[in-house]
Amino acid sequence: MGGNEELSTARLSLRRPTPADIGAIYRVHSDRRACAHNPADLLTSQADAEDLYRRWDQHWRHHGFGYWVVHPREADDERLSLGFCGLKVMHLAGREVLNLFYRLAPAAWGDGVATEAATAVVDWAATHLPGRPVIARVRPANVASATVATRSGLRRAACLDTAGEDGLDWIFTKNWPDGRPQSSGSGIRAGD
Repeated sequence: MGGNEELSTARLSLRRPTPADIGAIYRVHSDRRACAHNPADLLTSQADAEDLYRRWDQHWRHHGFGYWVVHPREADDERLSLGFCGLKVMHLAGREVLNLFYRLAPAAWGDGVATEAATAVVDWAATHLPGRPVIARVRPANVASATVATRSGLRRAACLDTAGEDGLDWIFTKNWPDGRPQSSGSGIRAGD
C-alpha cells in the first residue's frame, strides 16, 4: 500500500483527499440531507471541514488507506466531487475492524454511485487487507445505506448491533468469524 492508491470503476475514480478537497468536505458534510441519519457528523464551519480533513489525512499517513474522494471518471474537473467513500480502522466487540464509510452529495443519490464506490472499496480491502473484518454501521431507518452495504458484499449481523453516536447502529459485516462478537466488550471506538 503506497498511501495514494487510486481506485477506478466503470463510472468513478476514487482518490486520496488533498487540501483542495476541504471545500467539498464542507459542502457534503454541511448538507442536512447528507447527514440526516448521522446528525453528529454535520459540519457547521469551514474550520470543521479543515479539522475533518486533517483527521482523514492522519489516518492515511498512519495506515496507508482511508477515505477516498469519489468523482466521475470522465470529469474534466477532478474537483467535481460526488462525495466520499472509504475505510477507517476502528474497534467493534474486541476486534479491530475496517469501518466502511460512504457519504455522497444528495445530487449523486439514486444512480448506484454509492454502491459502485463501496463495492470498489470492499474489493480493495479484500485484495490489500485480506481476512480483515469490514463492517458498515447503518441506522435502522436508513434503508438506502443498508442496501448499499448489502450490495457491496456485506451481510447483516444483528448480534453485533450496538449503540452509536446518533442512536442504534445496525452492523453489516464481511469476514467476521461466525458473525458473532469475539467478546462481550461494548460498542465501537475509533482506532488510532
